[in-house]
Amino acid sequence: MKPVRLLSSILTVGGWTLLSRILGFVRDVMITNLVGPGPVMDAFVAAFRLPNMFRRFFAEGAFNAAFVPMFSKRLEAGNDPEGFASQAMSGLAFVLLILCALAMVFMPAFVWVTAEGFYGDERFDMAVDFGRVVFPYIFFISLAALFSGVLNSAGRFAAAAAAPVLLNVMLCVTMGAAALTGGARVVEALVWTIPLAGLAQLVLVWIAARRAGFSLRVRRPRLSPEMRRLVRIAIPAALAGGVVQVNLLVGQIVASNYEGAVSWLYAADRLYQLPLGVVGIAIGIVLLPDLSRRLKAGDDAGGRAALSRAGEMCLVLTVPCAVALVVVPLPLVSVLFERGAFTSDDTAATALAVAAYGLGLPAFVLQKVVQPVFFAREDTRSPFRYALVAMVVNAVIAVGLALYIGWIAAAIATTVAGWVMLGLLVWGGHRMGETTRFDSRFRRRAWRIVLASLLMGAVLAGLMLLLGPLFAYPGWRWLALLLLVGLGAAAYFALGAMVRAFSFAEFRDSLRRG
Repeated sequence: MKPVRLLSSILTVGGWTLLSRILGFVRDVMITNLVGPGPVMDAFVAAFRLPNMFRRFFAEGAFNAAFVPMFSKRLEAGNDPEGFASQAMSGLAFVLLILCALAMVFMPAFVWVTAEGFYGDERFDMAVDFGRVVFPYIFFISLAALFSGVLNSAGRFAAAAAAPVLLNVMLCVTMGAAALTGGARVVEALVWTIPLAGLAQLVLVWIAARRAGFSLRVRRPRLSPEMRRLVRIAIPAALAGGVVQVNLLVGQIVASNYEGAVSWLYAADRLYQLPLGVVGIAIGIVLLPDLSRRLKAGDDAGGRAALSRAGEMCLVLTVPCAVALVVVPLPLVSVLFERGAFTSDDTAATALAVAAYGLGLPAFVLQKVVQPVFFAREDTRSPFRYALVAMVVNAVIAVGLALYIGWIAAAIATTVAGWVMLGLLVWGGHRMGETTRFDSRFRRRAWRIVLASLLMGAVLAGLMLLLGPLFAYPGWRWLALLLLVGLGAAAYFALGAMVRAFSFAEFRDSLRRG
């Protein structure tokens, strides 16, 4: 089996994802400042969440959870991987065309189901209009995800990881151009650019796949035995892979009854999605084809080692982020978003949601590490059952607590459901045997990582007392935030080395080894 440089591959995907998320922050700062929390932004967020929700099912979630392991095993065995991918692409395109056509007709029903609090005011009609423009994005981005799965299975991660950068670059450029010609045109620029950006991403990964030697061709969709098996695996994965998005949707339904709450949750979601995307999604993308190939080759020991080191890296990078989001959310939100139409009241509300999401960040990221254990074995039914439990927990808490504490119940429910989902995944993985469990080194270091992160949190609290006055001055608050983040990170890595939570020499050696 061809060796996979696990850490370097994760860093490749994570690096491109980090660039995409930084540009995403620029995009979201521009949206919150040029549009601002209110009816127009609420309508845009609700409309854009529709194709994003289906993307989790047809792209990163259901389809890739089923497609990547099957394609990886055929690639390992030399069993006509191109023919299988061409069949899958044709079938997926056919389903997506039907979905887009239905969405154009029934968009008012889609908006009502996902944001029923909009019904009867101006947000509803705007969300319907915006939704009809942006929904075709799902067609292009889902096909792009298939080509990305082909590339990832072949160990080529750069082009697929770089593709999302195009979306944010195009959105920032068109928003900036629209703002110069008249602020009222910013939202129009946003919604019309989204499907064009999806097409650009598809073209990029299609060219990369051609250069990698994969020539996929459109065929007449046919429900062959292989495609039936793909569908059987993909249907339960639709929920298992997109459970976080579904829970966020439930939160949006609750928040839509409170003016501005949809925008606050959106801004908070973008902030905690940065470490989730850079670490969790990157690890999941690399780990799934690697575990699938190792399973085909009978390399159980290598699979367990890859799972444990990926989980270890996940904890090293995300637990301190979670602590930071809980301890210092206010300066983060204030510096990144508070300007223009985004007021201090919006900052306070968004910071509260950031702290709630931060408590669940390790669970969200670890899910991306544990789920490939099931997907690599083409078992999507177990995660499906666990996702059902987590969704019920999320809905009960979000709706029940909203009666007492209002919109913030949505963020709390998402976090609790994330931990429930992770607990069920770990329990289910243990039942598969020793090769699907984290090893002793992982268990030894996990508590040390948590200890170093908590000590870093104390350092951050002390730094806030020293740097707090600087955040009151517009010219100094960016410097204050950079000092806060930089000194906090330095303290974490120093403390982590002291308590032996990790070793810098091991990171260096992992980058050198295949």
